[in-house]
Amino acid sequence: MSATILDGKAIAEKLRAELAEQIAELSRPPRLVAIMAGGDEGTDSYARIQRRTAEQVGVDYALRELGADADQAAVLAAIEAANADEAVDGLILLTPLPEGVDTRALQAAIAPAKDVDGVSPYNLGLTAQGDDSFAPNTALAAVHLVEESGAEVRGAEAVVVGRSVIVGKPAALMLLDRGATITICRTTTRDVAFHTSRADILIAAAGSPGLIRGDQIKPGAVVIDVAMNWVEDGGKGHFVGDVVFDEAVEVAGVITPVPGGVGPVTVTMLMRSTYQAAIRRCR
Repeated sequence: MSATILDGKAIAEKLRAELAEQIAELSRPPRLVAIMAGGDEGTDSYARIQRRTAEQVGVDYALRELGADADQAAVLAAIEAANADEAVDGLILLTPLPEGVDTRALQAAIAPAKDVDGVSPYNLGLTAQGDDSFAPNTALAAVHLVEESGAEVRGAEAVVVGRSVIVGKPAALMLLDRGATITICRTTTRDVAFHTSRADILIAAAGSPGLIRGDQIKPGAVVIDVAMNWVEDGGKGHFVGDVVFDEAVEVAGVITPVPGGVGPVTVTMLMRSTYQAAIRRCR
Protein backbone atom coordinates (compact mmCIF):
# COMPACT_ATOMS: atom_id res chain seq x y z
CA MET A 1 0.00 0.00 0.00
CA SER A 2 1.29 3.44 -0.89
CA ALA A 3 -0.39 6.63 0.26
CA THR A 4 -1.79 9.33 -1.97
CA ILE A 5 0.48 12.36 -1.63
CA LEU A 6 -1.35 15.64 -1.08
CA ASP A 7 0.42 18.19 -3.26
CA GLY A 8 0.30 21.40 -1.24
CA LYS A 9 1.79 23.38 -4.10
CA ALA A 10 -0.99 22.38 -6.49
CA ILE A 11 -3.69 22.97 -3.89
CA ALA A 12 -2.24 26.40 -3.08
CA GLU A 13 -2.06 27.25 -6.79
CA LYS A 14 -5.77 26.52 -7.16
CA LEU A 15 -6.59 28.63 -4.11
CA ARG A 16 -4.45 31.50 -5.41
CA ALA A 17 -6.17 31.47 -8.78
CA GLU A 18 -9.60 31.70 -7.13
CA LEU A 19 -8.37 34.42 -4.77
CA ALA A 20 -6.86 36.48 -7.60
CA GLU A 21 -10.23 36.54 -9.34
CA GLN A 22 -11.96 37.74 -6.16
CA ILE A 23 -9.36 40.42 -5.49
CA ALA A 24 -9.57 41.68 -9.08
CA GLU A 25 -13.21 42.60 -8.43
CA LEU A 26 -12.32 44.96 -5.56
CA SER A 27 -12.06 48.71 -6.07
CA ARG A 28 -8.49 48.60 -4.73
CA PRO A 29 -6.03 45.85 -3.81
CA PRO A 30 -5.96 44.76 -0.16
CA ARG A 31 -2.88 46.06 1.64
CA LEU A 32 -0.82 43.77 3.87
CA VAL A 33 1.97 45.07 6.10
CA ALA A 34 4.56 42.73 7.58
CA ILE A 35 6.73 43.95 10.45
CA MET A 36 10.12 42.32 10.94
CA ALA A 37 12.57 43.12 13.73
CA GLY A 38 15.84 41.27 13.33
CA GLY A 39 14.56 37.90 12.24
CA ASP A 40 16.72 35.11 10.82
CA GLU A 41 17.26 33.27 7.56
CA GLY A 42 13.91 31.52 7.88
CA THR A 43 12.10 34.81 8.49
CA ASP A 44 13.78 36.43 5.49
CA SER A 45 12.76 33.48 3.32
CA TYR A 46 9.17 33.61 4.56
CA ALA A 47 8.97 37.34 3.84
CA ARG A 48 10.16 36.73 0.28
CA ILE A 49 7.54 34.00 -0.17
CA GLN A 50 4.87 36.34 1.20
CA ARG A 51 5.83 39.06 -1.26
CA ARG A 52 5.86 36.66 -4.21
CA THR A 53 2.48 35.18 -3.27
CA ALA A 54 1.01 38.64 -2.72
CA GLU A 55 2.06 39.65 -6.22
CA GLN A 56 0.45 36.52 -7.65
CA VAL A 57 -2.96 37.21 -6.12
CA GLY A 58 -2.96 41.02 -6.29
CA VAL A 59 -2.31 41.95 -2.65
CA ASP A 60 -0.30 45.14 -2.03
CA TYR A 61 2.51 43.92 0.25
CA ALA A 62 4.87 46.07 2.32
CA LEU A 63 7.67 44.82 4.57
CA ARG A 64 8.74 47.14 7.39
CA GLU A 65 12.17 46.12 8.68
CA LEU A 66 13.12 47.55 12.06
CA GLY A 67 16.53 45.94 12.52
CA ALA A 68 17.93 43.54 15.08
CA ASP A 69 18.37 46.31 17.67
CA ALA A 70 14.66 47.16 17.79
CA ASP A 71 13.22 47.15 21.29
CA GLN A 72 9.68 46.64 22.59
CA ALA A 73 8.74 50.29 22.16
CA ALA A 74 9.95 50.43 18.56
CA VAL A 75 8.03 47.33 17.49
CA LEU A 76 4.94 48.50 19.36
CA ALA A 77 5.12 51.88 17.63
CA ALA A 78 5.24 50.18 14.23
CA ILE A 79 2.21 48.05 15.13
CA GLU A 80 0.24 51.04 16.37
CA ALA A 81 1.09 52.98 13.20
CA ALA A 82 -0.24 50.15 11.04
CA ASN A 83 -3.33 49.82 13.26
CA ALA A 84 -4.09 53.51 12.74
CA ASP A 85 -3.41 53.53 8.98
CA GLU A 86 -6.74 53.29 7.17
CA ALA A 87 -4.96 52.10 4.03
CA VAL A 88 -3.73 48.95 5.82
CA ASP A 89 -6.10 45.98 5.80
CA GLY A 90 -3.87 43.29 7.26
CA LEU A 91 -0.90 43.19 9.62
CA ILE A 92 1.46 40.34 10.42
CA LEU A 93 4.30 40.39 12.94
CA LEU A 94 7.14 38.15 11.77
CA THR A 95 8.95 36.11 14.40
CA PRO A 96 11.37 35.49 16.00
CA LEU A 97 11.82 38.93 17.52
CA PRO A 98 14.97 40.27 19.23
CA GLU A 99 15.85 38.89 22.65
CA GLY A 100 14.00 40.64 25.45
CA VAL A 101 11.02 41.62 23.30
CA ASP A 102 7.69 40.28 24.55
CA THR A 103 6.17 38.62 21.49
CA ARG A 104 2.81 37.83 23.07
CA ALA A 105 2.31 41.37 24.29
CA LEU A 106 3.00 42.69 20.81
CA GLN A 107 0.67 40.17 19.18
CA ALA A 108 -2.03 41.30 21.60
CA ALA A 109 -1.47 44.89 20.41
CA ILE A 110 -2.46 44.07 16.82
CA ALA A 111 -5.94 45.35 16.00
CA PRO A 112 -8.18 42.25 15.75
CA ALA A 113 -9.71 43.48 12.48
CA LYS A 114 -6.22 43.56 10.92
CA ASP A 115 -4.85 40.44 12.60
CA VAL A 116 -4.65 38.31 9.46
CA ASP A 117 -2.22 35.90 11.14
CA GLY A 118 -4.83 35.02 13.77
CA VAL A 119 -2.51 35.46 16.75
CA SER A 120 -4.29 38.08 18.86
CA PRO A 121 -6.10 36.86 21.98
CA TYR A 122 -9.36 38.16 20.51
CA ASN A 123 -9.13 36.11 17.32
CA LEU A 124 -7.83 33.04 19.13
CA GLY A 125 -10.87 33.38 21.35
CA LEU A 126 -13.15 33.51 18.33
CA THR A 127 -11.52 30.33 17.05
CA ALA A 128 -12.33 28.65 20.37
CA GLN A 129 -15.94 29.76 19.90
CA GLY A 130 -16.16 28.20 16.45
CA ASP A 131 -15.42 31.24 14.27
CA ASP A 132 -12.23 30.37 12.39
CA SER A 133 -12.39 33.15 9.78
CA PHE A 134 -9.32 34.74 11.40
CA ALA A 135 -7.70 31.61 12.81
CA PRO A 136 -3.91 31.09 12.62
CA ASN A 137 -2.95 30.42 9.00
CA THR A 138 -0.94 27.25 9.55
CA ALA A 139 -3.83 25.67 11.42
CA LEU A 140 -6.21 26.78 8.66
CA ALA A 141 -3.90 25.22 6.09
CA ALA A 142 -3.67 21.92 7.96
CA VAL A 143 -7.44 21.62 8.29
CA HIS A 144 -7.96 22.66 4.67
CA LEU A 145 -5.65 19.84 3.61
CA VAL A 146 -7.62 17.38 5.73
CA GLU A 147 -10.74 18.50 3.88
CA GLU A 148 -8.95 18.29 0.51
CA SER A 149 -8.06 14.68 1.31
CA GLY A 150 -11.74 13.77 1.11
CA ALA A 151 -11.71 12.28 4.61
CA GLU A 152 -14.94 12.15 6.55
CA VAL A 153 -14.14 14.39 9.51
CA ARG A 154 -17.42 14.01 11.34
CA GLY A 155 -17.10 11.09 13.74
CA ALA A 156 -13.40 10.53 12.97
CA GLU A 157 -10.72 9.98 15.59
CA ALA A 158 -8.32 12.90 15.14
CA VAL A 159 -4.99 13.17 16.93
CA VAL A 160 -2.97 16.38 16.97
CA VAL A 161 0.64 16.03 18.10
CA GLY A 162 1.78 19.47 19.25
CA ARG A 163 0.11 22.04 21.46
CA SER A 164 1.25 25.37 20.06
CA VAL A 165 -1.12 28.33 20.12
CA ILE A 166 -0.80 28.87 16.37
CA VAL A 167 -1.04 25.27 15.12
CA GLY A 168 -1.89 22.43 17.49
CA LYS A 169 -4.54 24.02 19.68
CA PRO A 170 -6.48 25.89 16.95
CA ALA A 171 -6.28 22.94 14.53
CA ALA A 172 -7.73 20.68 17.23
CA LEU A 173 -10.53 23.17 17.92
CA MET A 174 -11.40 23.44 14.22
CA LEU A 175 -11.54 19.68 13.79
CA LEU A 176 -13.65 19.45 16.94
CA ASP A 177 -16.09 21.97 15.45
CA ARG A 178 -16.26 19.83 12.31
CA GLY A 179 -17.40 16.81 14.31
CA ALA A 180 -14.18 14.92 15.03
CA THR A 181 -13.24 13.36 18.36
CA ILE A 182 -9.98 15.00 19.41
CA THR A 183 -6.87 13.91 21.27
CA ILE A 184 -3.97 16.34 21.72
CA CYS A 185 -0.51 14.94 22.43
CA ARG A 186 2.80 16.62 23.11
CA THR A 187 6.40 15.45 23.13
CA THR A 188 6.07 14.60 26.84
CA THR A 189 3.05 12.36 26.28
CA ARG A 190 4.00 9.00 27.78
CA ASP A 191 2.88 6.87 24.85
CA VAL A 192 2.42 8.94 21.72
CA ALA A 193 2.21 5.80 19.58
CA PHE A 194 -0.84 4.57 21.52
CA HIS A 195 -2.73 7.63 20.39
CA THR A 196 -1.37 8.05 16.85
CA SER A 197 -2.03 4.40 15.98
CA ARG A 198 -5.75 4.99 16.59
CA ALA A 199 -6.01 8.18 14.55
CA ASP A 200 -8.09 8.36 11.38
CA ILE A 201 -6.70 11.88 11.01
CA LEU A 202 -3.22 12.70 12.29
CA ILE A 203 -1.78 16.22 12.39
CA ALA A 204 1.89 16.29 13.39
CA ALA A 205 3.09 19.69 14.61
CA ALA A 206 5.50 19.07 17.48
CA GLY A 207 8.72 20.19 15.80
CA SER A 208 10.48 16.93 16.62
CA PRO A 209 12.05 15.20 13.61
CA GLY A 210 11.29 11.50 13.30
CA LEU A 211 8.88 11.54 16.23
CA ILE A 212 6.26 9.44 14.45
CA ARG A 213 7.29 6.28 12.60
CA GLY A 214 5.34 4.22 10.12
CA ASP A 215 4.35 1.52 12.62
CA GLN A 216 2.76 4.22 14.82
CA ILE A 217 0.23 5.18 12.14
CA LYS A 218 -3.16 3.60 11.54
CA PRO A 219 -3.35 2.00 8.09
CA GLY A 220 -5.25 4.29 5.72
CA ALA A 221 -5.00 7.36 7.96
CA VAL A 222 -4.82 10.93 6.71
CA VAL A 223 -1.44 12.30 7.84
CA ILE A 224 -0.80 16.06 7.75
CA ASP A 225 2.80 16.82 8.67
CA VAL A 226 3.06 20.49 9.60
CA ALA A 227 6.60 20.48 10.99
CA MET A 228 9.61 21.89 9.12
CA ASN A 229 12.70 20.61 10.94
CA TRP A 230 16.18 21.41 9.57
CA VAL A 231 18.52 18.45 9.98
CA GLU A 232 22.10 17.83 8.95
CA ASP A 233 22.90 14.58 7.17
CA GLY A 234 26.40 13.87 5.94
CA GLY A 235 27.29 17.54 5.90
CA LYS A 236 24.19 18.45 3.93
CA GLY A 237 21.12 20.01 5.48
CA HIS A 238 17.50 19.49 4.52
CA PHE A 239 14.00 19.83 5.91
CA VAL A 240 12.07 16.91 7.38
CA GLY A 241 8.78 16.67 9.20
CA ASP A 242 7.82 15.03 12.47
CA VAL A 243 6.76 11.94 10.53
CA VAL A 244 9.25 9.52 8.99
CA PHE A 245 7.91 9.96 5.48
CA ASP A 246 9.46 6.92 3.79
CA GLU A 247 7.85 4.66 6.36
CA ALA A 248 4.55 6.51 6.70
CA VAL A 249 3.88 6.65 2.97
CA GLU A 250 3.63 2.84 2.97
CA VAL A 251 0.97 2.85 5.71
CA ALA A 252 -1.12 6.01 5.46
CA GLY A 253 -3.96 6.53 3.02
CA VAL A 254 -3.10 10.19 2.38
CA ILE A 255 0.01 12.11 3.42
CA THR A 256 1.57 15.54 2.94
CA PRO A 257 5.24 15.85 1.94
CA VAL A 258 7.80 18.05 3.71
CA PRO A 259 8.47 20.47 2.16
CA GLY A 260 5.70 21.13 -0.34
CA GLY A 261 2.74 20.19 1.81
CA VAL A 262 1.37 22.56 4.43
CA GLY A 263 3.75 25.48 3.75
CA PRO A 264 2.43 26.67 0.37
CA VAL A 265 -1.14 26.53 1.63
CA THR A 266 -0.25 28.49 4.79
CA VAL A 267 1.00 31.57 2.94
CA THR A 268 -2.01 31.41 0.62
CA MET A 269 -4.28 31.40 3.67
CA LEU A 270 -2.52 34.57 4.82
CA MET A 271 -3.48 36.26 1.56
CA ARG A 272 -7.03 34.97 1.82
CA SER A 273 -7.30 36.35 5.35
CA THR A 274 -6.01 39.71 4.07
CA TYR A 275 -8.71 39.71 1.40
CA GLN A 276 -11.36 38.89 4.00
CA ALA A 277 -10.06 41.66 6.26
CA ALA A 278 -10.38 44.15 3.39
CA ILE A 279 -13.94 43.01 2.69
CA ARG A 280 -14.92 43.35 6.34
CA ARG A 281 -13.40 46.81 6.67
CA CYS A 282 -15.29 48.03 3.58
CA ARG A 283 -18.67 47.04 5.01
